[in-house]
Amino acid sequence: MRIYTRTGDDGTTSLFGGQRLSKDDFRIEAYGTMDELNVCIGEMGAYAAVAESEDAAFLRTIQSDVFSWGSHLATIDAEMTKHLPSVPSTRVAEMEAWIDAKNEALPKLKQFILPGGHPAVVAAHKCRVVCRRSERRVIALGRNETIPAGLVAYLNRLSDLFFVWSRHLHAATGTPEIQWESEP
Repeated sequence: MRIYTRTGDDGTTSLFGGQRLSKDDFRIEAYGTMDELNVCIGEMGAYAAVAESEDAAFLRTIQSDVFSWGSHLATIDAEMTKHLPSVPSTRVAEMEAWIDAKNEALPKLKQFILPGGHPAVVAAHKCRVVCRRSERRVIALGRNETIPAGLVAYLNRLSDLFFVWSRHLHAATGTPEIQWESEP
């Protein structure tokens, strides 16, 4: 199978189902940003502080969810959507339980913190901000088109999860949090 098809040389791309859209269409931007988020999650998972933790399997589950959501955004044909993997409706509650459990063990947050201190921490923050951008792109798409039910809530909670994960990684790596100072 050839990787290049030349069909996108005119500035369009195919959705799952064959429909073609401009590469700068809101739908393409939305699932393209989800794809970027998926790469960031993979990068985060590559760090030993994450890969060796008991939470590595949960991170892979989240990564699979993000891929599944992206496939839904890349599909507008109702018949084709029947063949796509779904994300369990319980996942947001699972993320909330994970957030609550990890957050309980962390010191109380008294001021803003800056990303940094350990590469795994920075990767978690990168996931958080790309997740927020994904959320904005999905909301923009939803102004004019149908978006998958539950996706916005999922992304909103996921960005919270990555914030708490960054704090958890500070503790797990023994790296102090970098507190923001308004006047350095």
